[in-house]
Amino acid sequence: MKATFLLLSVALTCLIASASMAQDGPAAPTSDVANSAQTGKEKKIPVEIHGFLLGDVAVRTTGERPFKGEGGNFVLGEGRLRLDISGATRSGKGYFVTKGDTFYDAIAKRFAGELREGYAGYSRGPLDLRLGRQIITWGVGDLFFVNDVFPKDWESFFSGRPMEYLKRGVDGARIRYSGSSLNAEIVAVPFFTPDSLPSAKRFFFFDPFATVRNQREEKPAVGAANTEVALRVYRKLAEYDVSVYAYRGYWRSPGARLDNLAAPTTATRFYPELSVYGLSAQRGFFEGVFSLEAGYYDSRQDRSGRDAAIPNSQWRVLAGYQRELAQDFTAGVQVYGEIMNDYRAYRDSLPAGMPQQDRFRGVVSARLTRMLKYQTWTLSLFAAYSPTDNDYFLQPEVSHKLTDNLGVSAGANIFGGKSETTFFGQLNRSDNVFFRVRYDF
Repeated sequence: MKATFLLLSVALTCLIASASMAQDGPAAPTSDVANSAQTGKEKKIPVEIHGFLLGDVAVRTTGERPFKGEGGNFVLGEGRLRLDISGATRSGKGYFVTKGDTFYDAIAKRFAGELREGYAGYSRGPLDLRLGRQIITWGVGDLFFVNDVFPKDWESFFSGRPMEYLKRGVDGARIRYSGSSLNAEIVAVPFFTPDSLPSAKRFFFFDPFATVRNQREEKPAVGAANTEVALRVYRKLAEYDVSVYAYRGYWRSPGARLDNLAAPTTATRFYPELSVYGLSAQRGFFEGVFSLEAGYYDSRQDRSGRDAAIPNSQWRVLAGYQRELAQDFTAGVQVYGEIMNDYRAYRDSLPAGMPQQDRFRGVVSARLTRMLKYQTWTLSLFAAYSPTDNDYFLQPEVSHKLTDNLGVSAGANIFGGKSETTFFGQLNRSDNVFFRVRYDF
C-alpha cells in the first residue's frame, strides 16, 4: 500500500511538471514580510459575517491500529461549521475579529467548539493594538520553523485538515508599530499554549514512557513572571526584507521526568524554559524569492546539557528559494538544519535504553504547486527527506473548485524511515488518505 502512495506522489509530480513545460511568464512570489504589514485598520465596514461548512475524513492505509486506538482505521471524521465575524468603527480605528468553529467528531462521538481567534483592536497613527486570542506567524520557513515560536497543531496537519489548522491561537496582547524607517511588534502571552502533538488514540509515535502507569502534565503557571514575551523588529535593508527576533518563554513540546529511573511509576511532563534569538532575510533573486533564517535556542533551564529531561540548547538554520517556473506553476525548495550544543554532555546523561539523537539533523524539502483550468484545479506536492535521520514525509493533494463556493480536495500523508524514533520515522505506520468537502458562504 505504501508503494502505491509513493507512486501517486511521483505521478503527481510528473503531472505538475509536464503540464508546465510549455508555459512561460514567471513572476516572483510575494514576500512574507510585506504580507505581514497588513493591520486591522484596513477594516472599515461596520460588520461582516461569513464562514464555511467543512466535511473531513482521513483513513489509515496501513491496516494497523494503535494500541489505545479509537475509530478503527479512521484517523479523522468530522463535520465543521466556521463563522467569521468582523467589524469596525466608522473611523476604522477600533475593530474586532471573531473566528469560531463548532464541530462533530464522529470518532469520539462528541460535539465540541473551538475559538480560533477572538480579539479586539485599536489603531491610531503608527500604532496598532490587539488584545485577545490571535494567530501569529513569523519567519520565512515552509513547515519548518525557526523563529516562529508560536504553538502548532501537528495532529490536525497530519490528519489532513486544511493548512490553516496547523497554527493555534495564543491568548495575549500584540502591539505593532509601523514607521517610515523601522517596524516592530511585541507580543505578551500570560496563558501558555503548547503544541498539539499526535494522539496515541489515532497515531503511532515514539513515546518511551507510554507504559508508565501515572502520567502527569505541568504547565507554566499563569502570572507576570511566567508571561511569554516575543519581539520582532523589521525593515527593508539593501533590497532585503530583514527581521530580528527575540523570545522568552518555554519549549512548546514537553520534556518528561521520572520518579524512579530503574522502576518508574510516574512520568511528569513539563515545559522547560526557553529563549530564542534570531533573524531572517528575504529578497528577490533570479525572478523568485530567496530566504534565509537562523535562530539560537537557549535552553535556560539546563545550559550545561546535563539534564536528559530537558532539550539541549541548539542552533536552527534554514535557506529557501521559491519561484514561479511558468504561469500558475510555482516551485520552492528548502534546506533546514538543527545543531545541538554540548553534545558530549547530552550523550553522557542519556539513560540506558534511550535512543540517541544525532548532533546534527538536516532536512531537504520541496513544494510544487500547479493550477489548471482557470485556477479551478490545484495540484500540489510537499516532500521532505532527512539524510541524517534517514526518514521522509510526502503530502500530495488535489483540489477542485466546483463552483465559487463549493470545493473538494483529496490527498495523502505518507511517512517512512529506518528508525521508529525519528520525527517522521515514528509515524511510519500512520499513513493516511484524506478527503474534504468545503462550502463557503
